[in-house]
Amino acid sequence: MNKEQQELLDEVYENYCKEYENGTHLIGTGLLWMAKETKETFVYRSKTDTEFSEKWRLKIEERELSMEERWEMADLTPNMTEFDYCNKLCDEHKVPTKLITITYNDKTIESYE
Repeated sequence: MNKEQQELLDEVYENYCKEYENGTHLIGTGLLWMAKETKETFVYRSKTDTEFSEKWRLKIEERELSMEERWEMADLTPNMTEFDYCNKLCDEHKVPTKLITITYNDKTIESYE
């Protein structure tokens, strides 16, 4: 993740911590008590638990880039016989393999790794 995405996650987690400290993390009548998430667990749950993600208005998506997307980033136009060579070139030139998209309160930040 890039610095801007990390700052956005820090902001969301800080808001989560404030709500937790104010007691708004209690569910229903307060009989079900939830332990405060660590930041790592908070991020993981935001990626994997749709209900949790929606509650905090935070969406984290990660996906692998296709070969064609990587070739385009490297400005390569391979033909059918050059696939392995183009993939090798992309790896050698550290062309990203993953796209990370974070959305919070209608603000979207993308980065590549």
